[in-house]
Amino acid sequence: MKVYLDDERATPEGWVRVFWPEEAIALLEAGQVTELSLDHDLGDDAHGTGYDVLLWLEEAVATRGFVPPRVQVHSANSSARQKMVLAIARIERFVQEQRGS
Repeated sequence: MKVYLDDERATPEGWVRVFWPEEAIALLEAGQVTELSLDHDLGDDAHGTGYDVLLWLEEAVATRGFVPPRVQVHSANSSARQKMVLAIARIERFVQEQRGS
């Protein structure tokens, strides 16, 4: 399943839309996600952002050997996008280290 986390944009065809980080994380935990596209700003930072999903994913990969889906960022927030891209790079490094390459 392809998961699209966003509060405003139209959901691309073939993607399952979620509005909050915990919804995306629940689908990741269920092991059904093949691709993940994240927005950062979801309308209520106290409720969470797309970055929170990456923090969960990073910890899951580093501590439990979780196999992450393909992840992309579609946020228009340029500083948050940069932070999220760096988090994805860290996740990819953990995956490579676990594979021994």
